[in-house]
Amino acid sequence: MENNFFKNIEKKTGVNMKDIFELANSLQNANFKDEKTVRSIIQRVSQIANKPVSKELENKMVNSIINDGKKLDFNTISKMMNNKK
Repeated sequence: MENNFFKNIEKKTGVNMKDIFELANSLQNANFKDEKTVRSIIQRVSQIANKPVSKELENKMVNSIINDGKKLDFNTISKMMNNKK
């Protein structure tokens, strides 16, 4: 059943679950105060979601996460990407 569940998610979102699991594993011990790490994660999420992120938006996201202490999770990144004005 689990396999069908993930297959359905892949069909609906177009996102490969293997990529999601690999990203989730890489986040477990990531240093979210390190700019290079945060930029890498933002770029990877952008790639997986097939949503380009401008350099300006990436800078805002990095600043928000590193300096303002915002949590780095899919919801935070998704909201930032959808509010790119």
